[in-house]
Amino acid sequence: MDNQETIKKLKKMRLHGMARAFEETIRTSLEGNFTPDELLAHLTETEWDDRHDRKMQRLIKAAGFRTRSNFQQIDFQVNRNLDKNLMLRLSNCNWIKERKNIVITGSTGVGKSFIAEALGHQACIHEFKTVSFIAHKLFTQLKRAKGVGSYFKNLKNLKKQDVLILDDFGLHPFDTDARLSLLEIMEDRYGLKSTVIASQFPVQNWHEIIGEPTIADAFCDRTIHSAYRIDLKGESVRKQYRPKDF
Repeated sequence: MDNQETIKKLKKMRLHGMARAFEETIRTSLEGNFTPDELLAHLTETEWDDRHDRKMQRLIKAAGFRTRSNFQQIDFQVNRNLDKNLMLRLSNCNWIKERKNIVITGSTGVGKSFIAEALGHQACIHEFKTVSFIAHKLFTQLKRAKGVGSYFKNLKNLKKQDVLILDDFGLHPFDTDARLSLLEIMEDRYGLKSTVIASQFPVQNWHEIIGEPTIADAFCDRTIHSAYRIDLKGESVRKQYRPKDF
């Protein structure tokens, strides 16, 4: 069979990675360096990597990250009480398989959002569905969804996400709708999916921030008690790293 015809059929079957690898071996005259088994393994591995990369990019785009943070960009030299050993353990994403949450607290500018989205980026690399929201914008979106009848559809979509990131948690006051949405989200995810919450307020203040004691108790019980805790300290490092990442 003609090689070009083979490549054409591979592309029609959407085996683009395999087609590209086969073209490359022909162009560089490397096909003679492979045994039949080695050539098949090479083509299969390239197709596998190509599909993984495309899926990862789709997941990253769908996540709606505000930053382009990743684990490699995290600076562990900054004095902010960031446990490198814990972060390296979290990088394998077993916490997602275990359905555990992560709570990141600290003052403005210490890198909470960056670290939260670095965790989300790592989740995408491991092919977990991830979505990131500023907390009050999500609650505003859900409130509008109630008005047009798509509220439960939105909740169902959130429930499907392996990782939900809620950034700037507690920065805006909770009204009744936001409290109820918060509780419904966590009830849907409890013991099934993972949630990352970043807040400049320590967890002992969350009852006051949420406002309604019963809902606050239920939320904290479902979120904090089995969560990994990252409590950042120190002053803002934004000036030091602007326009660099931190």
